[in-house]
Amino acid sequence: MIIIKNEEQISKIREGGKILANIMQKIGKFIKPGISTFDIDKYAFDLIKKNGAEPALLNYCPIGADRAYPASTCISVNNEVVHGIPSKKKIIKDGDIVSVDIAIKYKGFFTDHAITFPVGKISKKDSDLLETTKKSLDIGIWAAVAGATVGDIGYAIESFINKKYGIIRELAGHGVGVKVHEDPFVPNYGKKGRGEKLVPGMIIAIEPMLNIGRDDIIFLNDGYTVKTADGSRSAHFEHTVLITDGNAEILTVL
Repeated sequence: MIIIKNEEQISKIREGGKILANIMQKIGKFIKPGISTFDIDKYAFDLIKKNGAEPALLNYCPIGADRAYPASTCISVNNEVVHGIPSKKKIIKDGDIVSVDIAIKYKGFFTDHAITFPVGKISKKDSDLLETTKKSLDIGIWAAVAGATVGDIGYAIESFINKKYGIIRELAGHGVGVKVHEDPFVPNYGKKGRGEKLVPGMIIAIEPMLNIGRDDIIFLNDGYTVKTADGSRSAHFEHTVLITDGNAEILTVL
């Protein structure tokens, strides 16, 4: 069931979105070669708590999972697509690309945000991947207008990518706000006019995930980490956006 938010709810979600955007900006400056993904997760946890919020992913058990998620963030490195579990053994190196995905709960409501950060000097191939993935998110947000459908969002992203990169099919964006994950399902591919209609008051997370290689993925035995099947690198960008009477409002920005 799609939950349309009222003005009071939207105001609190907007507040939480700004807090999350600020946290993510600080994390981007914190990431450097030699630190572990566990270090990043601990830093994020401290920032979340300092801002009066709660890490929404910590101990969250999505439908179908065998166990709750054990960390505050999902940190996915290089060929990990999403849901990488932070670890003291996973050390960041120069040339890595590091996706940080965070959801927080603030004043009872949720926001979701992801950025893939370059570490040090990265290759032109990786730089192009990050730039294109970020641009595809902008394109998806541009398509998210009242009266359109989730299929229009997916179509816009898929048309922009134009088979230059693999688009993850099994994972997608989603409604957010009252819960971490709500309806509707917001895929990064689709056909115009298909799927749920977008109406003012809907809040959705749009999150393209692109691979340099094929779109095939594998799920690791830890129950969460998703990798590219061919070992190619992957990027992930995500914003929480509000559907309005005009252009969509990005909530996870300062």
